[in-house]
Amino acid sequence: MRKTLQITNDYGWTVERLQACERAQKNANMSKRVAAIRLVMQGYMGLQVAQLLNLHRHSVSSYVQKFNEGGMDALLERRYAPGKKPYLSEKEETQLKNMILMSTPAQEGFGVEAYWDTRIIQHVLEEKWNVSMTRYGITKMLHLWGFRYTCPTYTLKRANPRKQQEFQEHVQELKKTSPKTWC
Repeated sequence: MRKTLQITNDYGWTVERLQACERAQKNANMSKRVAAIRLVMQGYMGLQVAQLLNLHRHSVSSYVQKFNEGGMDALLERRYAPGKKPYLSEKEETQLKNMILMSTPAQEGFGVEAYWDTRIIQHVLEEKWNVSMTRYGITKMLHLWGFRYTCPTYTLKRANPRKQQEFQEHVQELKKTSPKTWC
């Protein structure tokens, strides 16, 4: 003998209210959950509901069980995995961010480089905090922090500093006197 699914406590929900709630859901999966409850309330069997909504029968029975235990809140609750533990603590992250923003690798004693790249940051993480990360992981971490990759600029060895300074002053004068077309 087959055991049929039943809504033991409807928490004041009617088929019409469930249908309206189903339409109001922005997430299609949550809409299917509400539709499963509505169809069971209308008298459909669990297997029929599963076939209609293209779900597994165990999913339908778990939705009914959640609804019976806690109502609509329990049905629509979605718990996400907490994720992997970060490699660096918040304090270490702040130190690394400040190091990248305020200094160069040469100033920090990590070679003679004038700019930060993933290879240098990987070395800093291993030396300073004994943390081993891939360069791709470091790139993702930097993007999460809001950093963007830019090509480093270089200085010309034979450049005349006096002419460069004059050019900078000329550009500043142009910015002040010309219409606001500068970005």
